[in-house]
Amino acid sequence: MIRLLSRLWLILAVLAAPAMAQGIGPGYVLGPEDSITVVVYGQPEAGITTRIKADGSIVMPLIGTVKAEGQTNITLAKLITDKLVSGGYLKDPVVNVEITTYTSRTANVAGKITSPGIYPLDRPQRVLDVLLRAGWVRENGATYVYLRRAGQPEQRLDVERLVRGDDKENPLVLAGDTLFVPDADVFYIQGQINSPGMKPILPGMTIRQAIGFSGGVTPTGKADKVGLIRGNGKEVDADGSQLVQKGDVIIVKERLF
Repeated sequence: MIRLLSRLWLILAVLAAPAMAQGIGPGYVLGPEDSITVVVYGQPEAGITTRIKADGSIVMPLIGTVKAEGQTNITLAKLITDKLVSGGYLKDPVVNVEITTYTSRTANVAGKITSPGIYPLDRPQRVLDVLLRAGWVRENGATYVYLRRAGQPEQRLDVERLVRGDDKENPLVLAGDTLFVPDADVFYIQGQINSPGMKPILPGMTIRQAIGFSGGVTPTGKADKVGLIRGNGKEVDADGSQLVQKGDVIIVKERLF
């Protein structure tokens, strides 16, 4: 069931991602250590493949030092074009800038994710986009993800809300951000149950649903005779409509004949 739910989230996310990626920024903003290739069509000696220096500049043939930091590939191409024209080197050059390595703007993805690592923000991306690029949440991952950003409180984002496509619940990822998926919240179930043990808590799961998720009661068990231990409290009678909480211990009692 948890595998089916993960696949459903992934399908919904793939369908939603293109719409969310539209109109959310001007493109990748260049910075130090990014590598670019500048092509001036018909003038190969005027182009270059280079890495942006620590001060944000590159050195071009003919026109010399150009400030690349803070530009996109489109605006940098325009800047180089203007310098070639204003310097009298070329009358009507056609300039193209391609980014070959993305280094200055990255985000970290960690925790229970299929492919954790450092991901380039080579285009404007929201949390859902980055999770998809990282292979999605693993089956033993939580139903929420933490967004950690320097100087700001940690933000908890619900995965199910991410795939619904609400931008307020699916913020843009900025350079230096970390997305962390913790272990799934779990509960424990024992007694007269077909599949006892530790189980993941699904969104909105009730005690009645937890019993069904755990294979249902045995022939000697009684579904409406259930105990609950929560935190450091004593065992109490459980209501099947109660929501399951992290660390709950559910005890299915034996039927009295």
